Amino acid sequence: MQEATVRDSVFAANRSAGRIALTVAAEGGVTRRRQVYEDGPLRIRFPNSSPRMLESVIVNTAGGIAGGDRHDLDIGVQDGAALAVTTAAAEKIYRALGPDAEIAVKLAAGAGARLTWLPQETILFDRARLRRSIEVELAPDAELLMAEAVVFGRSAMGEVVEEGAFTDRWRVRRDGRLVFAETVLLGGAIAQKLAEPAVAGGGVAIATVLAAPGDQAMVEHVRAQIFCGEVGASAWNGLAVARLCAKDGASLRRDLVSVVAALGGTLPRLWLN
Repeated sequence: MQEATVRDSVFAANRSAGRIALTVAAEGGVTRRRQVYEDGPLRIRFPNSSPRMLESVIVNTAGGIAGGDRHDLDIGVQDGAALAVTTAAAEKIYRALGPDAEIAVKLAAGAGARLTWLPQETILFDRARLRRSIEVELAPDAELLMAEAVVFGRSAMGEVVEEGAFTDRWRVRRDGRLVFAETVLLGGAIAQKLAEPAVAGGGVAIATVLAAPGDQAMVEHVRAQIFCGEVGASAWNGLAVARLCAKDGASLRRDLVSVVAALGGTLPRLWLN
C-alpha cells in the first residue's frame, strides 16, 4: 500500500499543468493585447500586426498531453476587438496510465467583437483518455467562428486507437442565454465503435464547425463545396453548424479548409504552411 502511494505521488508530481489567460482590446481601431498570462508548458505568440484582426498562436512546449495533465485556456475579446486563435501544431494526447488528461477552454467576446477559434487537430493515441470542456460567452452582437477537429490515431503510420476515452462538452451562451449545448462521449472499444455506420462508418477523423451568427445562406455555401469525406450542415436559432467525418486526418484537413472558407472565415497562416 505504501509503495502504491509513493508511486501515485511521483506520478502526480510529474504531471503537466498549463494555463494561458489572454485578453485583447480595441484601441484606435486596432486590436492590442491587454493581458497575457502564461504558466507551465503553455505559451502564446503573436506572429502578425494586422489592424484587421490580431492573430495568436498557442504553443505547448511539452510536445503533447499525457494522462493526468491539465491545460486551462481563458481567452477574452473585449468590445470591438477582433482575435484569431490557432495552435502551432496538432495537439497530441498520449496513452493514459492513470487519470484522464483534461483541457478546459473558456472563450468570451464582448459587444461588436469577433473571435475566431481555429486550433489545429487534436490527435488521440491508442488508450488515450481526454476530457475537454469548451465554454463560450457571447455579447448579443458578437461574432464567433470556431472549429475543433479530432483524429483517432495517425493512419498514415498505421496507428489504430483500439481503446480509450474521449469526452467533449460544448456550451455556448449569447447574452447569458444557452444557445448551443452538446456532449460527445466515446469510450471503450473506440475502433470498433467508429467502424459502425451510425457512428463514423469507418472514418477516424471528425470535426465540428460552428458560426454565430449563422444562417441558411451560409449552410448553402457549405453544401456547394466538393468534399473528400462526409460533411453535413444546418442552421437554426441564429447558428450555422457543420459536421465533418473523413477516412484520415489529411482528408479532414482539406474539408475543414473548405468549410471555414465557405462560412466566411479566414484561415490562420499556419494552416496553409
